Amino acid sequence: MRLLLNIIWLVLSGFWMAVGYAVAGVVLTVTIIGIPFAIASFRMANFALWPFGRRLVEDHDAGVFSAIGNVLWLVLAGWWLALGHILTGIALCVTIIGIPLGVASFKLVPVSLFPLGKHIVDTDDVHALVPRH
Repeated sequence: MRLLLNIIWLVLSGFWMAVGYAVAGVVLTVTIIGIPFAIASFRMANFALWPFGRRLVEDHDAGVFSAIGNVLWLVLAGWWLALGHILTGIALCVTIIGIPLGVASFKLVPVSLFPLGKHIVDTDDVHALVPRH
């Protein structure tokens, strides 16, 4: 089922979203200061390309530079990227068939707001990375 949803996602919106994130990543590599943001943009392109069966996991050892970078990202680009994902998700949820695709678009909102300090893992591997209490 994941494969089918990923293929439909790729055709309808995933490819174009990934291309957008990749182009932004290339532009961000122009300056040295933009390189961490470019890496985050490439990571988001990867996630936007094939979201089903994957999830974001927080890196608790990311540090203060990640937090500062996330604030800069939120102010400069994150809010409009998140708004785009929300509007796309709402549009996809109009049909019953599009609801899983809309949910995938909503799943991209947190990484578009705060991309630094997160890792993308397969859902099968999440239990190995998340500490148990």
